[in-house]
Amino acid sequence: MLYADRVVAGRALGNELRHLRAGDSLAPGPLVLGLPRGGVPVAAAVRDVIGGDLDILLVRKLGVPWQPELAAGAIGEQGVRVFNSDVVRQTGLDSARLDAIEAEERDELERRSRLWRGDRPPIPLRDRTVVIVDDGIATGASVVVACRVARAQDPRHLVVAVPVAAPEALPRIRAEADEVVCPHAPSALAGVGGAYRDFHQLADSEVSELLR
Repeated sequence: MLYADRVVAGRALGNELRHLRAGDSLAPGPLVLGLPRGGVPVAAAVRDVIGGDLDILLVRKLGVPWQPELAAGAIGEQGVRVFNSDVVRQTGLDSARLDAIEAEERDELERRSRLWRGDRPPIPLRDRTVVIVDDGIATGASVVVACRVARAQDPRHLVVAVPVAAPEALPRIRAEADEVVCPHAPSALAGVGGAYRDFHQLADSEVSELLR
């Protein structure tokens, strides 16, 4: 399976999530949370299909310095962090190096909060059906942190939805979420970008426009 771009992937994913659509009751519809940057256009397209509200959930991957796409762990808002012990052991990263990486990524997380949230508080998650959306999962570290950040805010039902994922990462996610939806989990995933024809790096302005 090859997606044309993130919007097309989001529409396809939304069709897999139609069971979450808001009914005619007074209860609020689903709250779709995109993981910036790449998860936001996917999440916006999902919300177009299933309705509800759109917001972001801020997490940052702790990339290995000489191989940034490889996650040694990830951090989220409210001080949450998780480490991928296998990657840490294999790369030999010590605690001092990990602390330095975390400090740098924490600064970026706070910058993004100022940029995309401004003075607007996050939409409350309590008692909502929350759908965490990214453009794909390689190791799953960022999504694990996202789940833990969300879970701390007492959602009624926590869903992770991604267009593509490495199959070995999915058990980690299923341990954190109430439901996982992933239509494409190839046995050999060289990288999330390989599932897309257009996988360009989104600019901050593109995310801001989508959130408007």
